[in-house]
Amino acid sequence: MDIYHTESTTSTPSHASSPGTGGVCLMKIAWKEDQHPSFINFVSTFLSTNSFRLNFAPIAADFIFNCGGLSVAFIFVTNWDCNNVSPIFTRVQKLKTQFARFYVVITLPSKEQIDSFTKSYFKFGMVIGKPTFVPVQDIEMGFEKMIKIAHSSGVYKQQRIGEKLKAERKQLVEGMNFYLKVVTSIPGIDNHDANALSQTIGSVQAIAKASKEQILKNSDLSMDKAEMISSFLGDPEFYLNPKID
Repeated sequence: MDIYHTESTTSTPSHASSPGTGGVCLMKIAWKEDQHPSFINFVSTFLSTNSFRLNFAPIAADFIFNCGGLSVAFIFVTNWDCNNVSPIFTRVQKLKTQFARFYVVITLPSKEQIDSFTKSYFKFGMVIGKPTFVPVQDIEMGFEKMIKIAHSSGVYKQQRIGEKLKAERKQLVEGMNFYLKVVTSIPGIDNHDANALSQTIGSVQAIAKASKEQILKNSDLSMDKAEMISSFLGDPEFYLNPKID
């Protein structure tokens, strides 16, 4: 568990410290009312600079970010009270069952607060990563951490979607290549004929089941080619075990 963060922060938002992509940020109304107006102004400016839309709502978490179609929820503790930690962990236990992606960001500027948090973490039976706690030294750093976590989660999802689409396209191309090899292995049938059959009749199985008359009616193939296809694919042994070079 990473307790200490030594990176510096600035009082104004900067492109260098943020991902620079857009999304939607929901802020809990009650959380907003407990913060100093200057920090809310920092948050608003930071989000606007990075093309995030900020909305206020009576949500269960303090923040919910949506980046790339993925929602990430946060509790953001900006004032760790060493004498009153129980409500925080009670809330964490409740919310971790409500959100699939859930983080707890806690501002711990002093050694006393760090020690208090470390003892409380184990006292209340927290399991590392369930949820993930992110201790930071100041509130500006904490908010920037939330942005980065939400952004990286959205990027990961988009990469997964991209990889899935790429795999599907590859599968389609491989399937079409196999189809062309099978159909053009029929004497006298070329790629043009195979594509015409694909569009009008369908799969190899559908072509094998189609009669000569159906092939003639639904495609521009000649009588000779229709007869060749019908007789060639009419052999079950060939249909089930095509020989392709």
